[in-house]
Amino acid sequence: MGKVLMIGAGGVATVAAFKIAQNTDVFTDFMIASRRKEKCDQIVEAIHKKGYTMPIKTAQVDADDVEQLKALFNDYQPELVINLALPYQDLTIMEACLACGCNYLDTANYEPKDEAHFEYSWQWAYKERFEQAGLCAILGCGFDPGVSGIYTAYAAKHHFNEMTQLDIVDCNAGNHHKAFATNFNPEINIREITQKGLYYENGEWKETDPLSVHKALTYPNIGPRESYLMHHEELESLVKNYPSIKLARFWMTFGQQYLNYLDVIQNIGMSRIDEIEYEAPLADGTGTAKVKIVPLQFLKAVLPNPQDLGENYEGETSIGCRIKGTKDGKQRTYYVYNNCSHQAAYEETGMQGVSYTTGVPAMIGAMMFLKGIWKKPGVWNVEEFDPDPFMEQLNTQGLPWHEVFDGDLEL
Repeated sequence: MGKVLMIGAGGVATVAAFKIAQNTDVFTDFMIASRRKEKCDQIVEAIHKKGYTMPIKTAQVDADDVEQLKALFNDYQPELVINLALPYQDLTIMEACLACGCNYLDTANYEPKDEAHFEYSWQWAYKERFEQAGLCAILGCGFDPGVSGIYTAYAAKHHFNEMTQLDIVDCNAGNHHKAFATNFNPEINIREITQKGLYYENGEWKETDPLSVHKALTYPNIGPRESYLMHHEELESLVKNYPSIKLARFWMTFGQQYLNYLDVIQNIGMSRIDEIEYEAPLADGTGTAKVKIVPLQFLKAVLPNPQDLGENYEGETSIGCRIKGTKDGKQRTYYVYNNCSHQAAYEETGMQGVSYTTGVPAMIGAMMFLKGIWKKPGVWNVEEFDPDPFMEQLNTQGLPWHEVFDGDLEL
């Protein structure tokens, strides 16, 4: 039996659902649950319109409420819960999994609602409880984090005796023809980008001002793009699991227009995550009432929905790992990457490439678990499993990868 319950109904969840419906030899029973059941029903309708016949159940659940989650899990009894909801909800879903005997997989690490800060410590703290329960939790199984860690594990297994430098490079060279839009949840996206940069060097973490360190990097089939040093969670687990790494950094591209809008958003206070109060007129015109809002959550409501960007999205993404180290006593460099077409992703799933590159690995991780390949009690990051079967599936599930040996890595 391959019975899974997916929580979430956004762009990434839509892609993951399509890929699950394409692999019914592994996934035998499937339910999608979200705060708004109608969004789950829309995903099922889109899948069936494409000709996939898998029966899919849907349900309403508030992923902030452990008791609601427990009631749903006990009723459906999934073998695996795929968490594609918000990072704020990781811990409530993990608690419900422990209470109900369900295994767990997510794509992004926990962060608290009231602080723009994310790290693995909160989820790693569950390791002993999952071990004692005989349950498996797989963390960060998207692209970055996710495939970036699997690329690194694959490089360590096959191409290096020792890795000393890791640079994860993420370029979106697409054009969605919007003045300003984010490629995934605007609230999470803007919180992430406006944090201080963080990188690892010689055993120490070093901070930079947000987006202050940048350089042009050349991406395959795309060319040079200005790339900005950022904090990204997979660096935390990769330097822990590969202690020979002396320098680890994460780079992401942004266009100048995007950065100009982001600067304005910050300067006028719309990126704030604290609650503010203002006077709003009553609908019947009889006066005013005090209303509380979080500015960034309000901004999310007026920005384009990332799920609606795909139809006119042109261009492609390019994400990979550039690694330096030694093999058989000789210095070597290695670059492993994937390029993903926004239009090809849209034609298959109705979603753009950024959603596709996260949703496909989430499905493959679930497949690895259900096949018993990635299955051991405890809490694990993806690089702690055998990368080879996952890498094979990337090639067959729509995210083929390419290698460059001993080329100029530019970093």
